[in-house]
Amino acid sequence: MAFITANWNPLGEAFYRKIELYEMGWSLRDGLKECLVAAAPYGGPIALLRQPQRPSSSARPQLEIYSSSGANMASFPWKSGPVRQLGWTVCDDLLCIQEDGTVLIYDLFGAFKRHFSMGNEVVQNQVLEAKVFHSPYGTGVAIVTGASRFTLATNIDDLKLRRLPEVPGLQGAPSCWAVLTQDRQTKVLLANGADLYILDNTSCTPVTPPGLSPQACSIVNMAVSFSYKYLALFTDSGHLWMGSANLKDKLSEVDTKVRTPPKQMVWCRRPKSQQPSVVIMWDRLLLVAGECTDTIQYTLDEESVCVAELDGVRIVGGSRHELLQEVPSACQDIFKIASMAPGALLLEAHKEYEKSSQKADEYLREIKEQSVLGEAVRQCVEAAGYEHEPETQKTLLRAASFGKCFLSNYPPEPFVSMCRDLKVLNSVRDYTVGIPLTHTQYKQMTVQVLIDRLVYRKLYPLAIEICRYLKTPEYQGVSRVLKHWACCKVQQKEEPDESIAHAVSVKLGEAAGISYSEIAARAYECGRTELAIKLLEFEPRSGEQVPLLLKMKRSQLALSKAIESGDTDLVYTVVTYLKNEMNRGDFFMTLRNQPVALSLYRQFCKHQEQDTLKDLFNQDDDHQELGNFYVKASYKEKKLDARLSLLQSAVDEYNKAKNEFAAKATEEEMKLLRFQRRLDEEKGEALLGLSLQETLHALLTSNFHKQAEQLYRDFRVPDKRYWWLKLTALAEKDDWEEMEKFAKSKKSPIGYLPFVEVCVKQHNKYEAKKYVSKVTPEQKVKAHLAIGDLEGAAEAAIERRSEGEISTVLSRCSPTTDRALLERLNRARSTAAKK
Repeated sequence: MAFITANWNPLGEAFYRKIELYEMGWSLRDGLKECLVAAAPYGGPIALLRQPQRPSSSARPQLEIYSSSGANMASFPWKSGPVRQLGWTVCDDLLCIQEDGTVLIYDLFGAFKRHFSMGNEVVQNQVLEAKVFHSPYGTGVAIVTGASRFTLATNIDDLKLRRLPEVPGLQGAPSCWAVLTQDRQTKVLLANGADLYILDNTSCTPVTPPGLSPQACSIVNMAVSFSYKYLALFTDSGHLWMGSANLKDKLSEVDTKVRTPPKQMVWCRRPKSQQPSVVIMWDRLLLVAGECTDTIQYTLDEESVCVAELDGVRIVGGSRHELLQEVPSACQDIFKIASMAPGALLLEAHKEYEKSSQKADEYLREIKEQSVLGEAVRQCVEAAGYEHEPETQKTLLRAASFGKCFLSNYPPEPFVSMCRDLKVLNSVRDYTVGIPLTHTQYKQMTVQVLIDRLVYRKLYPLAIEICRYLKTPEYQGVSRVLKHWACCKVQQKEEPDESIAHAVSVKLGEAAGISYSEIAARAYECGRTELAIKLLEFEPRSGEQVPLLLKMKRSQLALSKAIESGDTDLVYTVVTYLKNEMNRGDFFMTLRNQPVALSLYRQFCKHQEQDTLKDLFNQDDDHQELGNFYVKASYKEKKLDARLSLLQSAVDEYNKAKNEFAAKATEEEMKLLRFQRRLDEEKGEALLGLSLQETLHALLTSNFHKQAEQLYRDFRVPDKRYWWLKLTALAEKDDWEEMEKFAKSKKSPIGYLPFVEVCVKQHNKYEAKKYVSKVTPEQKVKAHLAIGDLEGAAEAAIERRSEGEISTVLSRCSPTTDRALLERLNRARSTAAKK
């Protein structure tokens, strides 16, 4: 236990410890001297811009990117303009802010991604100082120019530059400044000598920190906490003021006894901690100041850089990488000398148990008597998460497991979850990976972000193992990692297309949630069109294949894929694209080779583009469809001559198609139209456009019997149809006399029962009776029943001895009024049944 607390230093009621994370693997001759350094939070990468050892006109600075353990990830000579500041985005992209206001963005491996400018005013006045900051909106950049004006970009991914108001009396760069994020608004806090100002979008407001030492003549350094909630100010008198970032509350003020302006100042405060503390660094001194008047001092034997973290400060030197943090309360309770906390007693009990000592029972009894065994287990589990040494973690977890054995209702989830978390953390803290996350940072970051960072570093096997170990849903875990791997694989230009496509298909297999079209799109972006096409063959969804094929100008293949899918909307999409991209002749020729697409396009043209439809039929010499087209077009014409012209074109096309029936029918339609026009002109009847049957009906109802007869003969209307038409027309106009003449003119081809029925329909039974006698014997019963003559119907049914007809008449008889008739019919039915 003594060696664990050996590096603890007290400060007020808290302890601070400095843990060595790595011995740096880089080989820097002069350490971090003459280097511009930027380290990303959450155990992120480190960027160095090293000046040439022998300055000359041809020598260039070297930009190098390392992991937190010092493993080289990228290195290349800097060929652009002078760099004022380096910084990292939330996605671990490197920002290089140049003197002219240009910001260049590189990935982890030194590949250039893009650039943007901080504005024309910056180009003219140059950048004096710059800062990269993180806010709820993303990664931001703030600069101060030679004109003493501040320009701010809150989110570089959605660039909106804001030029902040002028600061009164400021010439050149301020003595110190920092970026604050308050109330979802980004502001700049700056010091100009002893004056302090807050700059927002519209105003420059002077502010005064409450309780600042009157000995201070100027503020020479300031630091904002990781959460932007707290602020620290260092004055020229050596006093350190700590308070809230809104400058309303003072936490403490400490006299450091050092008047030299510090090189760096960062907050070192754990979440939920009540102990405010700030780490101040000079050339050879590192000082930790808190609420009390005492401080902790560490001697630095090499050039170092402090990196603010969520729960501490990382100190990066030329040979070592260390973590300085407040010792968590759980660790203090367990490891503090002479501690009687439940966790400390449980740890001792377990140690004695492993020695097979009876003292283990005594410690357990003491814990149980206080009813704090559950609290003891919780403390050991929590403390294990805060420890970096795997052996210490195991000791604490074994003690927690030992204590759990004596609890019947202790939930297993916290213990199991901590074991999983520590296994993941130990794997990413490994020197070869170099991500020294603490448990607090890991929980804040989330597993998904950690997986993303491993993928971004191309540590695919480790990312997959972690996903499988944590049983992450496949589409969020393994499949996502494999997709990133495949997107990286297709960019390897030294490998042939066949081998890459095969490797991707074998590796991805049937993995859920992977879109081959996204991988193919990445291959196409890299200029590997053939590889993209090969990869698309593995994409099961045609809807994903087709858009990319169109983008790659492989329209024929896109059309084939769309047709194979059976999705008509997809086919229409491709056809529309082809129509816009090709000339008309090539477009039609392409469709001729794809009958399904041609058929669908024809359907589309029928409703939307009639002229195009005609061109299609002409292109294919489809005379039958051309004839149909002209016939349909004729019905839309209001002028008769135009209609007749279109119909004549249809006749010509039908003749070419050798469709005699259609040609003859169209000619008769033209003949009918001419007949209708003549009648319209002679009689004033509006007949144009009516069908033959409607025309006959109209003529008959208008008493133009001669014209109707002529039409009947000219168009060879069947006798039965003509008689029906004339019969119904005469009945509708109640021309009974004409109907009687018509019935006597010659033998009716439709019989005389229709005469009876139309008369009854017009409610004229008197006229109907005239035709009953002419009805054939088979229809006599129906005729008599139609006019309501039950006696006549009964006579006809009995005469024909038809059991069915007798039953029909019986069903119409009433038992009260037609009793004699009923008896007669029943006797007749019996007689008919016997026969």
